[in-house]
Amino acid sequence: MAAEVTKVYKELIPSARLIGKRYTDEHRNAAGSFADQWEEWFAKGWFEEIGQLGVLQESEGSSYGLMRMNGIQFEYWIGMLFPRHTEVPEGFDHADLAEGAAGVCWLYGKDNGELFGMEPHKRCLAKIAEQGWSLGENPWFFERYHPVRFTTPDEQGNVILDYGVYLK
Repeated sequence: MAAEVTKVYKELIPSARLIGKRYTDEHRNAAGSFADQWEEWFAKGWFEEIGQLGVLQESEGSSYGLMRMNGIQFEYWIGMLFPRHTEVPEGFDHADLAEGAAGVCWLYGKDNGELFGMEPHKRCLAKIAEQGWSLGENPWFFERYHPVRFTTPDEQGNVILDYGVYLK
């Protein structure tokens, strides 16, 4: 089964500081994903470490995968959102995000790979376009791993991945 878009809405994302680690295409595994980096984050307890800094209240303790094209290079960040001027601990990087509207889709499915990749991405972008919303120039895309929706499977074993993009 392919991931299903069960909800589409617009959300105001406050200005924030993403604290985490930046990866590029050279960090992808043989399957083309960043799963190895996520495993490293969990194994080394990095979410717990940075979470102690006091995450942005609006993020509800979610972890994020943020993506964008930076010039000709693809960037993939793993981390969490914090108030704008949070000090960045040694060993981590940051990206400051401006306040903006985002189109968000809830992708419903199994956490076995079906929530990720180009097909769910295209499905979500089509739903956003149906709303008449336009993407910002060179926008940030994000996977938001909400601590309840993503980590608590329903009776069918499905979870919800929030997938979003900054709008014009």
